[in-house]
Parts: sequence; C-alpha cells; structure tokens
Amino acid sequence: ENRRGQENLVQRSNPQKIMAAIEDFSFESADSGASDTVPIEAGQIKKGGLMMIKGQPCKVSDVSHSKTGKHGSAKCNFTANNIFNNKKLEDMMPSSQGTTMPIVARTEYTLVDISDEDYVTLMSDDGETREDLKLPDYPENYGYELKGLFDEGKSLIVTVLKACGHEQIMSHKVDTA
Repeated sequence: ENRRGQENLVQRSNPQKIMAAIEDFSFESADSGASDTVPIEAGQIKKGGLMMIKGQPCKVSDVSHSKTGKHGSAKCNFTANNIFNNKKLEDMMPSSQGTTMPIVARTEYTLVDISDEDYVTLMSDDGETREDLKLPDYPENYGYELKGLFDEGKSLIVTVLKACGHEQIMSHKVDTA
C-alpha cells in the first residue's frame, strides 16, 4: 500500500505538466515591482522629513520626543501634512518602532495641451508624451490658473510629484527659452 502511494506521488508531480502550467501565466507588469516606501525607525525621522501616516505620504512639520517613563519607551509625536493636499495629520509611536518613508519622485514636463475634460498632455525631455494626468484640484483654483496661462499662449514647464501610486502637478514655471 505504501508503494502504491509513492507511485501516485510520482505520477502527480510530472515536471512537464508543471512547466506547462507555469507557461500559461502572463507576468507582464508596467512597474519594476519595487515598493513605494522604505522602512525607517520612528526616532530617525526629523522635521522636514517624509513619512507615511494612515497610508498617506506626508512631510513632517513638527516632531516632539517624550522621555522614557517608569514603564515603557520614549515616544515620538509627529505633526505632518499630506504632500498632495496639505491635509494635517498627527501620529504618535515609540521611537524604536519601525515605520515607512515614501519614495517621492519629481519630474519636469512641458505642457503641450489641455483637453476639454481637463486632462493634460505632457512631454518629457526625451520627447515621450503622456495624457493620463488631470489638472490638479489642489491648491484650490490652481488648475484654472494653469489653464488660463496656457490659453494665453505661454509655454509652461510643470513639475509632477509621484509617490505611492499617486501623481499630481505641483508647480509650474513659464518657459522663457
């Protein structure tokens, strides 16, 4: 009976069938698979630094440390603003606790066009275009300001901030070249 079980095991783990099953999957991906955040100890975060609070990328505006008590460890109290909408968030955690810091990328694009649905056409330095971003809704009326400058015929260079899968136009300058 034991030998019969081993024969069944050999038949079930046929390597050709397993390879065929793996080849049926499609592993296409647009990103590198890298994480949007990196781990950091809470005690290492300083004023002006970046950290994640409640799943949102934030810039720390104030940090206060409390000393160790009779029972327990030192605590850090963080006050921070969301980098995309400036919403104020607070968090408190032990200074030795691990937390995460967002990976933030800034990219400059030339504004080529603005559609009727407020989607922007942007061109990078190497000539690649993208049309997947909308005019920003923060700060209030900033999207209208960009549209007004563009309609005046001004050549604009916009800065796009990317963090945690979110991208938004954050600033602009008039291209004088």
